Amino acid sequence: MAPLPFGVVGSGWRAEFFVRMARLMPERFTCVGVVTRSAERGEQVERAWGVPTVRTIEELIVATGATTDRPELVVTATPWPVTPDAVREVAAAGVPVLAETPPAPDVEGLRELWADVGPTGLVQVAEHSPFMPAHVARRQVVLSGAIGEVTHVQVSSTHMYHAVGLVRHLLGVGRGEVTVQAAALTAPLIDPMDRNGFTGDDEPHPARTLLATLDFGGGRSALYDFTDNQWHNPLRTNRIVVRGSAGEIVNDTVTRWAGPRTVLESTIRRRVSGLEQNLDGFDLEHLSLDGQVLYRNPFHGARLADDEIAVAALLDATGAWVRGDAPPPYPLADGCQDHLLGLALDAATDGAITTAREAWADA
Repeated sequence: MAPLPFGVVGSGWRAEFFVRMARLMPERFTCVGVVTRSAERGEQVERAWGVPTVRTIEELIVATGATTDRPELVVTATPWPVTPDAVREVAAAGVPVLAETPPAPDVEGLRELWADVGPTGLVQVAEHSPFMPAHVARRQVVLSGAIGEVTHVQVSSTHMYHAVGLVRHLLGVGRGEVTVQAAALTAPLIDPMDRNGFTGDDEPHPARTLLATLDFGGGRSALYDFTDNQWHNPLRTNRIVVRGSAGEIVNDTVTRWAGPRTVLESTIRRRVSGLEQNLDGFDLEHLSLDGQVLYRNPFHGARLADDEIAVAALLDATGAWVRGDAPPPYPLADGCQDHLLGLALDAATDGAITTAREAWADA
């Protein structure tokens, strides 16, 4: 199949993830152009990323100036307040959109965006967390029925809409009413790293932790636990728990009931190349449980980190959807529900909140 030609609106940190996928896997993806606000920033992007730039979405879509290729898909990787209008403009031109999270900054913005573009069916959301290899593997364990009916998920890993999207994915819940209760706690914590690496600061500073419960009804619930900068702070590790009626998954350990007086415990194993005398180069090959492959890296050879694999998988799935070869990977309705609940997490520190059933609930 021909590579997917896509364009990007925005030139920040997250936008570069998508452009990098095209650079690393030209047989799959082609970035035909990037929209930047200024010519100066455009020159910087062209030098650093090796892609053409334009100043407007219209230029990108009609393929004038920088490129002769019209994008089949446009990724909007823009600041929260800018994203809704960018999505509207691309959708109005009849071009499919992959909107970076969240699709709008607040609840009213989500409702307005849904009213404007929801019925078009043109918008997907770039919620990549469920596409991470480890989460795909856990989901496969859930679907196998090994731990019975899933009733509870705990996520202490990422924040807001990302965490909610992962909870809903692992729990298998829809977009109905949810009751949220939350508490914010502050305690000292060394925070030695940020996005750019080690900071040289090894003194404890006040760090906020938000704890919240989400009640989805029908006996299904979740626990949210996130500390400031948890993505980068190596002193706060990931914790993913999926509990079912016949067992549970705790990170990579699967405990389950196997019959009378028999409880089994197994580990999800990660197979990587490039260790010790393996000369094939460092890369993820697959994840397995008890000899059965749960996830196989479709981008083997590109040597991607898990976060990059998730971005590539979402971009690939969106391209297949655009070409009519696959279902929508992450519809706007799901992105709106994720952020609706993500906003409720903080708001619920002032008292329990039950979110309404929104217009996108049955989409």
